[in-house]
Amino acid sequence: MPTAKSNATNTATQTTGNIAYQGEPGANSHIACSEIFPAMTPMPCAAFEDALAAVKMGEADLAMIPIENSIAGRVADIHHMLPASGLHIIGEHFLPIRFQLMAMKGAKLSGITDVYSHVHAIGQCRKIIRKLGLRPHVAGDTAGAARQVSEWLNPSKAAFAPRLAAEVYGLDILAEDVEDEKHNTTRFVILSKTAAEAKAGAQKTLTTFVFDVRNIPAALYKALGGFATNGVNMTKLESYMVDGSFNATMFLADIEGHPSDAPVARALDELKYFSTQLRVLGVYAASPLRDKLNAA
Repeated sequence: MPTAKSNATNTATQTTGNIAYQGEPGANSHIACSEIFPAMTPMPCAAFEDALAAVKMGEADLAMIPIENSIAGRVADIHHMLPASGLHIIGEHFLPIRFQLMAMKGAKLSGITDVYSHVHAIGQCRKIIRKLGLRPHVAGDTAGAARQVSEWLNPSKAAFAPRLAAEVYGLDILAEDVEDEKHNTTRFVILSKTAAEAKAGAQKTLTTFVFDVRNIPAALYKALGGFATNGVNMTKLESYMVDGSFNATMFLADIEGHPSDAPVARALDELKYFSTQLRVLGVYAASPLRDKLNAA
């Protein structure tokens, strides 16, 4: 089982296999793969479903999937895909998001009229768009926008994309780090077909799980009460609808602690009592950057 280095978990030994991600070469997910698993081969996939399927079918050993961003919030549809994928979370990684304004070789900043990128990137670079009077255009992803700009060979068109994309597609960076907020950070989860549960007590541990509650008054309040009474910190709780029903709601949660810790075990037992289903998606070491980001 591979090891996540740097600010991710380190549960086992690195591999030289494939690590799948959604996007084109040069995307932020590509950067995250290379930072944490430099010995692995990044495997670009058109959609999140394709990246998850690559691991499930054995075409890739791991997947690096963004789950939430400090500005944009949760990544759409991931909460539905993770439980259905049958994969296990074995680590997390935090990547600071930096956008560069890039164009074809020889282009001048004064000549740029149009900029292309993912909708979130455009929303996170509004200050320079206004400053330069650019016309923004939504593209499928940041690296894909950079590739298009390289193919058009039009000095008036530019892209917001990571620095790696400029290297991959041979573009000039005309303005660096143009994002509006410097705290812009994306959290990724590392997924494996095989569970690799972190050892209890060795390091700060996170447990991620999904559950739903009985359709009775105050069921959610009662289900979560065990975490409060047992002093277990819940760092994330989000709800999402299931099969389009307004009554069938699932919850995804992150807590600090290991299921074998007595307080966590008691809290999960209480949650089970008030839930119709509970499924642990992963027990893994917390990234060292987690506390640093929370303290910033």
